[in-house]
Amino acid sequence: MDPLWIAIGAVFLVSIVFSMFGQGGGSLYTPILFLLGYAALTSISTSLALNLFTALTASVVYYRSGLVDVRFALWFVPGICLGAFLGGVISAYIDPELLMWLFVIFLVGAGARMISTYWEKGAVEGSCPVRYPTWMYALIVVFSFVVGIISGLLGVGGGILIVPFLIFLCRYPTKNSAGVVSFIVIFSSLFGVAGHLTTGALDIPLIVGAGIAVVIGATIGARSMVKLPGGYIKVGFGVILWVFAIQLILKLTHLL
Repeated sequence: MDPLWIAIGAVFLVSIVFSMFGQGGGSLYTPILFLLGYAALTSISTSLALNLFTALTASVVYYRSGLVDVRFALWFVPGICLGAFLGGVISAYIDPELLMWLFVIFLVGAGARMISTYWEKGAVEGSCPVRYPTWMYALIVVFSFVVGIISGLLGVGGGILIVPFLIFLCRYPTKNSAGVVSFIVIFSSLFGVAGHLTTGALDIPLIVGAGIAVVIGATIGARSMVKLPGGYIKVGFGVILWVFAIQLILKLTHLL
């Protein structure tokens, strides 16, 4: 079968699952395309474009469902944009293996914490906080900048880091967190795409075909998330964090 059609089918399934948790799916698009025989730069640039399409589509669904607080989300945007740009610039000067091993530790811990919430009793989610103290907004700006740098270095949208931050520190409801994160990922992905446009490694037929697939998949996933209980969403996101960890371990040990 033509690798193009296999790629389209694979990214379609990934976009459904990841959009349910406010994620773009970029960390899986790249290895899928690379394993199908596409060049590394082509896989990365296509992945970033698909990540942008997924986040845009999911954000529209979440916004229509009242799950995107744009004013709150905008606090993350300047830091994550600047950080993503700087991360892409300094990526050639930092040993990526050390960063990725630290990332693995975070993913395993955050995933376990997410899954453990399923068995917690009496943890009923309330409404979105109306306002925060000044120190929390300062923390958001600093945190988003750091996430942006990591996003630029790893080539992902950063939602995988922001969701736990929103749920456990900002006390944001799970569904609203997915909506806000999908909106933030638009900007980190956009700046990533802009950086990789300079390589010229763009496969237009692949981007167009796979782009249509992820738009449809992201719409399905986002609408499914809106109907799911928050507890199941946390468990599902925790499993995805572990999948990321396993993927990184396989890469670091040269088994993938």
